[in-house]
Amino acid sequence: MRHHLPHQISHIYLHKGLSVPSLTTHNQGNYLVFWWHDKALGHVFITPQLYLTETSYHDRLIETISPAIAYYEHQGKMSPVAWKEWISQKDFHALEIWLNNLFPPVSQDAIPDRVPIAAVICTRDRPAQLQNCLRMLLSLSCHPQEIIVVDNAPSNNASSEVVKQFGGVSYIKEPRPGLDIARNTGAREAQAPVVAYIDDDVTVHPLWAYQVWKTFQDSGIAAMTGLVIATELKTEAQFIFEKHWSFNRGYTDIYYTPDFIQHTLSQGPPVWVIGAGASMAFRKAIFEQVGYFDELLDVGAAGCSGDSEMWYRILIRGYTIHYNPRAVAFHKHRREIEGLKKQIFYYMRGHAAAAMIQQRQHKAGYMRHLFWRLPKQYAKLLKSGFPNYRYRHKTLFVEILGVLSGLNYYFKNRQHSRQKV
Repeated sequence: MRHHLPHQISHIYLHKGLSVPSLTTHNQGNYLVFWWHDKALGHVFITPQLYLTETSYHDRLIETISPAIAYYEHQGKMSPVAWKEWISQKDFHALEIWLNNLFPPVSQDAIPDRVPIAAVICTRDRPAQLQNCLRMLLSLSCHPQEIIVVDNAPSNNASSEVVKQFGGVSYIKEPRPGLDIARNTGAREAQAPVVAYIDDDVTVHPLWAYQVWKTFQDSGIAAMTGLVIATELKTEAQFIFEKHWSFNRGYTDIYYTPDFIQHTLSQGPPVWVIGAGASMAFRKAIFEQVGYFDELLDVGAAGCSGDSEMWYRILIRGYTIHYNPRAVAFHKHRREIEGLKKQIFYYMRGHAAAAMIQQRQHKAGYMRHLFWRLPKQYAKLLKSGFPNYRYRHKTLFVEILGVLSGLNYYFKNRQHSRQKV
């Protein structure tokens, strides 16, 4: 049996130099995330046993960060320069001058101590994760105006006791189980004009709250998602998730407009690509315009497509969603294969139920997606994975069961869906 080797995550801050980082390659792979000060520019997987020479490292670096550099060049209306040659020739001085013009450092004087956003954490019986999350939020360079913990149908008072340790944090006990119920409770209780959700197993970059607030300075933005980077890739389950189910949507801004829906309507708009519910935010007023999260989608574990169904309604009503990679969060994936399988089962169950709700709201192509493209995709994967079903193929059977379960759930409960477009 083939043994899975862990991957070590290293954050490489290029403003400190272009030297090849010291990497252990024996019996482990490496996952490198490249930064210029507070901006993430790209990542690369280095397979186990692969030794990087200086030339090969610089080649991988150039390839990895090129899309982000090209995007920011275009945004800044800057003329192309020979930055790739500067890296290859190790001319750090020229590179530093140019990149500091491309990415002006965020002045500490320009960062407010507090911004008018409400950070909402929906949790259930995970006091240790909640404690770490709250400690992290209260240590940010820029603080959210409100921090709200929604304790979702707890079996004990452990989360309540954790919140008591932190001043200025609001605690709400929501007795009805369901992630979207908890999300709605947090949104209704928030006083700030922006409601930002983070999972209790997420940590965020010191400038996360500032970047969320800054996103909504554009009055045309109704919602946003941010970049989510893995914090650990030690186990096979974590590696499979990051490779095939990652929350990471890339390192360049994306604006999702109503055209995104119209251009993909016949295929079933893939709103699930917009971002991750682990780190997302909404203008509070948008809930009055399009409704709250659809509680029909509370089908089990977190991440059951209530977020993507909400994004669909926002876009179909003519609003814009911004994926902002400068609002960075870090997520710890599930370590065990059984935990991953359970997570993916509920992802696909929610995915199918959300697609059917969206199909009913607007005659989109989700029937074709669910009853033609997905079966065709799974047939190919079942064939290619036979007979061992390793890595990507390990979750295939629970994915299929999840889709079937989601369809069954929807048809049994569709009359209870309160959201209308």
